[in-house]
Amino acid sequence: MDAEKWPASLRRLELLTRPVHPESRAALDRRWAELPQHVKTPEQLLGRTAVGCEGTHGVFPKCNLTCTPCYHSADANKVRIDGRHTVNAVTEQLALLRRVRGPRAHAQLIGGEVSLLPAEDHAAALLAMHAAGREPMSMTHGDFDYRYLLDVVLDQTGRPRFRRVSFAAHFDSLMRGRRGVPRPRTEAELDPFRQQFAQMFADLRKDHGVSSYVAHNMTVTPANINQVAGVTSAVLGMPFDMLSFQPAAYIGDDRRWVEGFTDVTIDAVWNRIEAGAGQRIPWQGTQFGDVRCNRTAVVLRSGEKMAPLLDPDDTKDIDARDRLLGHFGGMYFGGTRPWVLAVKVTRALLAHPGDVPVILGFGLRLARRAGGIRRIAAAARAGRLSFKTFVVHNFMDAADVAPAWDLMDKGVVSEDPKTREVQERLGACMYTMSHPETGQLVPACVQHSVLDPAENAGLRKLLPLSPKVRTRQ
Repeated sequence: MDAEKWPASLRRLELLTRPVHPESRAALDRRWAELPQHVKTPEQLLGRTAVGCEGTHGVFPKCNLTCTPCYHSADANKVRIDGRHTVNAVTEQLALLRRVRGPRAHAQLIGGEVSLLPAEDHAAALLAMHAAGREPMSMTHGDFDYRYLLDVVLDQTGRPRFRRVSFAAHFDSLMRGRRGVPRPRTEAELDPFRQQFAQMFADLRKDHGVSSYVAHNMTVTPANINQVAGVTSAVLGMPFDMLSFQPAAYIGDDRRWVEGFTDVTIDAVWNRIEAGAGQRIPWQGTQFGDVRCNRTAVVLRSGEKMAPLLDPDDTKDIDARDRLLGHFGGMYFGGTRPWVLAVKVTRALLAHPGDVPVILGFGLRLARRAGGIRRIAAAARAGRLSFKTFVVHNFMDAADVAPAWDLMDKGVVSEDPKTREVQERLGACMYTMSHPETGQLVPACVQHSVLDPAENAGLRKLLPLSPKVRTRQ
C-alpha cells in the first residue's frame, strides 16, 4: 500500500470501529428532538439507541392469500409482480432512509407477499438493502418451500449470498388459501405449518451455515383473541426468535372488515400472551415510541423457564439500563462482522471502564432469574437456551389517522382530544416508510391509511396485469 494511502485507510478503520458512527449519532439526536414530549421518558429507546424500524411500500403489492382484515388497498392485487420495479423502488426508498436516518437500521422488505417475487429478484432486493446499511427482514405468509428459500439465500454456484437472513411469517386463522389448510377453523390447525416454516431455517443453518432471525406474526380480532394463549404456548416450543401480535385495525380493504375490531385492546392481547407463557412478562422497563402503540419485552429462555432481560421492579436493573443507554446507546450489533463488533465494544469499554462491573452485575442478576449458571449451561448444552422477544403492535384506524395527519401536515395541533391522541402517537411512531419523490418520511399507519390507495391506483397503470388470452372452444 502506498504511504499516502495509509492515513485514509486508518481513518476508514477508525470510523468503522467507532462505537457509534457520527451519522448515527446525528440521526439519533434528530429523532429524539422530534419526539413528542410525553414519550421522552427514561424507558424510551427511540432517539437513544435506535431510530426505529423501516419498511418498503409499493414494491410488490400483490398477495395470493385472502385475509380478514387485509391492510392492502382494494387495488393491490390488480398489479403485477415486476422484479425490476421492486429492486429499483427498494433502492430509491432505502437511499433516502440512509441519508436521513444514518448508516445502520433494521428495515422490512414488505408490501405484498415477498415469496411471489422470483428468488433472484428477492435476493437482489435484500442485497440493495444491505448496501444501504440496513439489516433486512422479509415479510411473508410463509407458504413457500425450502427450495425457494435456498434459491434466495444461495447464489448460482450454491454459495451463500448472506451470512444471516431474517424472515417474519404471518400465521393466523383469518387467512384463507394456504396450501394444506385453505380454511383453518382454529389456530391450532396451523401449528404444523408454523413448525415447518421455522424448521426450514434450522435446516438452512445445518446445511449451509447461514444463521437466521425468524419472527412469528399474528393478527388478533375478537374471532381469535382467546386463542392467543394457545399460539404463544405452541410457538414458544418452536425455533422462532420473536412472537409478534397485531390487534386488527380498520385499515386497507374495507371489503374485509368485520365488526368488533376495536374490542381487542393492546392490554387484552398482552394478558393472553402472559397466560400462554405461564408467567408475567414485564414490558415496562423499555419502550419504543408510544405505549398505546407498542409493547416489547425480551426474555432469556432456559429450558421451560423464562427470565425477563430487564426487570422493571429491580432498581439495580434500572440504574444499569440508564447508565448503559447513556454510554452505549447507538451501538449497532446486527449484521456487524464479529471482529468489528469486538473492536467497537472494546473501545466503548475502554472509554467507560466503570461499566464493566455494571455489565457483570446485570448478567448475574439475569442468570439468577433464569435459574442460575448451572441451569443456563445445561440448557445451552441441550440446545434449549435462547432469547425470545414478545411484541404487540397496535395500529390505528384509517378514519382516525387521515384527519390527524392532514392537520400535522399543516403544522396544526388538534383541539379535539381523540385527534390529538392520534397525532401524539404518529409523532412517536417507531415504524417509518420513505417517499424519495417528496423527500418525506411517514409513519406506517399514514402509509396504509392515507397514501396506499392512490399509490396502488398509480401502480395499476405502471404495472398493469397482463390481459388474459381467450381461446375459442
